[in-house]
Amino acid sequence: MPMTHYMELLAANQPWNLILFMAVPVILAETVVVTELYALAARASDGRVWRLNRAAGIVAGIYFTGVFLYLMRNAVAPLTAGGLWRGWIDVGAVGFYLAGVGPLVGIALLDAGLLGRRLPRERRMRIHAVLVGAFLVVAHLAMILGMLNPELGGAVHGAHLTHG
Repeated sequence: MPMTHYMELLAANQPWNLILFMAVPVILAETVVVTELYALAARASDGRVWRLNRAAGIVAGIYFTGVFLYLMRNAVAPLTAGGLWRGWIDVGAVGFYLAGVGPLVGIALLDAGLLGRRLPRERRMRIHAVLVGAFLVVAHLAMILGMLNPELGGAVHGAHLTHG
């Protein structure tokens, strides 16, 4: 069965691509999610949970920026220049995956105090939670589209066509 480039990336060079492009960013993002939910639900004032949340957010933003730049240069640019996309499902899977850079960079900037520094703490927390949710949405859309057969979106088996 034909695969999207997203799934091919994760399947190639086992287990390293899966670790570098899926496990590391997802573990960091899920650490942010779990620590944030715990701290908010428990009304935790324990600084250790918030420090872990903040550290994971900063590392996730920096790490995923590197992944984004690497994939733009080594995957997206060559696929686009060569007309090698496998339809809209393929473009969507890769596009949603790469869109995760926006929320993760926003989280990192908030956590590093470079964004929203003058906002009240509660407002920063709200923005942080929205960014966490946005990352989860785009990451899951990437996974869902990435697991589909690109032929379902009009790609021709064996052909590398770009479909808007």
